[in-house]
Amino acid sequence: MSQSSRSVPPLAGGGRVAILGSCVTRDLWRMTGTPADDLLYISRTRLPSLFAARPQGMVLPDSPPPGLRPNPAQALRADLSKTALARLAAFRPDVVILDFIDERFDLLVGAGGVVTASWELETSGWDALLPLEALRRVDALSAADATLWRRGLDALATLCAPGGALSGTRLVLHEARWSNALQTPSGRIEALDPDLEITPGRRASRVAHNARLGRMHAATRAALPGLEVVKALDSLIVSDPDHIWGPSPFHYIPDYYAEIWRQLGGRS
Repeated sequence: MSQSSRSVPPLAGGGRVAILGSCVTRDLWRMTGTPADDLLYISRTRLPSLFAARPQGMVLPDSPPPGLRPNPAQALRADLSKTALARLAAFRPDVVILDFIDERFDLLVGAGGVVTASWELETSGWDALLPLEALRRVDALSAADATLWRRGLDALATLCAPGGALSGTRLVLHEARWSNALQTPSGRIEALDPDLEITPGRRASRVAHNARLGRMHAATRAALPGLEVVKALDSLIVSDPDHIWGPSPFHYIPDYYAEIWRQLGGRS
């Protein structure tokens, strides 16, 4: 499980846990019925956006983005206003768990800043706000995106290095990836479609995104000394069509969450 010399599982002693990732990791608490009192969840942001400046001239409405539940609405506002990083540092987490499933989104770049082209941004209509509508879209699978992501990883490494705001924090990488199959209510395993709609009208290849996640995982292991890693066997990376959030290649069967929670040393 771990690439560090620490012998105590990261959650066994309790403490403040921050998730910098997606619902894949957040659902561990939900699936196990574990209280989330000391949990900070930062989602719907990408590393390049997390460490970027706010686009110049952007003014967000005072009212919540339309059509979104409170948590996604808060995540969208944080990504655009660039408040998530300060919140993470102020939280002073004992453990930070990374997962890169939300890295599937494109980026919007320009006006001196970077934002995440998330489903929430596009479906809320806030992508039409000035200057967002004029920003350049960078495809998540492009070389330009890979360069921006690497800069974000380097910024994270600096944050976690001695003297940084997260210095001494235990770091865990949850190596989640897209499943290739789903489990029907009868227990039969069936292949998933080869691609997925990321945002309305934009589809992407599962194979290409899994290969990209593999490169991200390898780069993160190299960049963050002492990083611990949790990952499930291929046999557990199976989509659950009855998942609380609906069918998706990264909404897994219950056994997946139980196994990752076990590796983390979590207590229900």
